[in-house]
Amino acid sequence: MKYASTAIRILIAILFIISAVAKMYPSPYFAISTFEVKQLYPLGFSEMIAPWFSRILIGIELALGILILQNNYLKRLIIPATILLLVVFIGHLSYQTFLSGGNTGNCGCFGELLPMTPIEAIIKNIVAVVLLAWLYKLTDDDAPTSKFWVVGLITILTILGIFLLAPIKKTTSYDVIEPVTTIGTLETSTDSTSIPAEENNLPITKTDSVKENTTKKETEKVVEKAPVNEPAKRKSGYAKYFSDIDKGRKTLCFFVPGCDHCMEAAKELTEMKRKDPNFPEIKIIFMNEEPEKIPDFFKFAGAQYPYVMIDVIPFWGVLGSGKDTPGVKYLWNGNEYKFYYGTTDNKFNPTEYQTIINKTYSELKK
Repeated sequence: MKYASTAIRILIAILFIISAVAKMYPSPYFAISTFEVKQLYPLGFSEMIAPWFSRILIGIELALGILILQNNYLKRLIIPATILLLVVFIGHLSYQTFLSGGNTGNCGCFGELLPMTPIEAIIKNIVAVVLLAWLYKLTDDDAPTSKFWVVGLITILTILGIFLLAPIKKTTSYDVIEPVTTIGTLETSTDSTSIPAEENNLPITKTDSVKENTTKKETEKVVEKAPVNEPAKRKSGYAKYFSDIDKGRKTLCFFVPGCDHCMEAAKELTEMKRKDPNFPEIKIIFMNEEPEKIPDFFKFAGAQYPYVMIDVIPFWGVLGSGKDTPGVKYLWNGNEYKFYYGTTDNKFNPTEYQTIINKTYSELKK
């Protein structure tokens, strides 16, 4: 029984420590911001509260992984707190699965390091709760000499450590467009300060719902009649990034400079463009995370393309709720005909995309 108790404690410790560390992969600020957008904003957390809550939550998760290995207040506090956190995770994942109507995508339990579907995560957490309940029965009552200050100190230090690794950055109320002049042929973009607040793509709050509806109506409005063999021109909403995005056929990409999957998608697009002289013009919206990697990104891709950069949280807003990188979108006169995103069921498919872009307008309408 002693060996069983030790094995369970080590297993739970590894589970919690890896889970906390994985939520900061590949880089702390990027990963935690992604966690906020995908997990906290849909639950109603505000832009002010989410950055604090996410870091405290990850710090507590890491602290429990460490505290389960020591004996101070193990039975009275640590094991019950660990079970409670897992039960909360199970409830959240169950609710998320119910809302999405399926078991798709990465739940984010292990960040981007170890993708896991919601159902897989629920099963994992239920097994962990059972093991912890068994551990509770195997564990003797806490000794009178248990020191609460040890528990408190470890918890505070781990939370502070997360804040040091991923400090909270001030975000603006509009998309930040970084003008780039050293790489590729770049589109002239407007000054970010001239973008009206109502046109931003930050996560929507209750006060922003009216603005969102207005923006959608404007986007759907037909602005110009097109020839019979082309779709009517519409406003895609991306003109503030690329002035000609709604003219003709375009491939709009959503990439992160240090993302391996994004680099692979860009390389595949380059190969397609070399084989097809009529390939839709490629334009890229980069997340402003590790921008120093952009030269290597284009070197790997085999070509340079017009691009802009926007801040991390606005980037996820532009990409869309529930979407992930790499994102590849086919636009024709501002009309969207295909949107690939993520690395699972809806990931970029070069063969399928080539078939889609070769279709005539009448074929796309079917």
